[in-house]
Amino acid sequence: MGFTIGGIREIRSGARRRGRSSECTAVAEFTGLWGWDVAPGARAAAGVCSCGRSDCRVPGAHPLEFAPQVPAGATLDDASRTWAEFPGAAVMLPVGRAFDVIEVAEAAGRRALVRLERMGLPLGPVTVTPEGRAQFFVAPGAAAELADLLYRMGWDDPTSLDLHGLGPGTHVTAPPSDRGGLGPVHWLRPPALDSATRPPQARLLLGTLAYVAHRSRA
Repeated sequence: MGFTIGGIREIRSGARRRGRSSECTAVAEFTGLWGWDVAPGARAAAGVCSCGRSDCRVPGAHPLEFAPQVPAGATLDDASRTWAEFPGAAVMLPVGRAFDVIEVAEAAGRRALVRLERMGLPLGPVTVTPEGRAQFFVAPGAAAELADLLYRMGWDDPTSLDLHGLGPGTHVTAPPSDRGGLGPVHWLRPPALDSATRPPQARLLLGTLAYVAHRSRA
């Protein structure tokens, strides 16, 4: 991706100098450092979505249909221009391009993360949502292969694990944005140059995630 330590410092120090919003700073890091596309998302207050639709099924948890995406490689100025048109928009990441997501209950995710770190396995970014879900970023294609991978590991019924794959056509809310009016999303494991640009293959994590999820539900 051509990222440099100097580039990291430029984005972060530039944000401080110009007083940009935390959302703009986050967008610039996601696009300029990690190579992710970013979409402006809806916000919710008292169950009402900023998209303006009274029948919105996921208030505050979806991208704004009329807002342009900020593409990978965009600068802080690019992000600031977009967010100036949609002030207060949530920061959302399209899934299925640079990464897929494996999602489990937060308690299971936290325990699995400790195990995986102790095992020294490669890990990508991990978020936790205010709904109590841990989201592990893995290599693209994981969502489509999830059921087959679990079956080959001996798990005949993936739904019993409360473990799900998110792939193309879905979005996740990124820190520091609020999700659905319930509170902000946080990093359990923040992005780094190696893990964000080359997330791990799902098969490396899935055995531990499935085992811990099964024990947690039992």
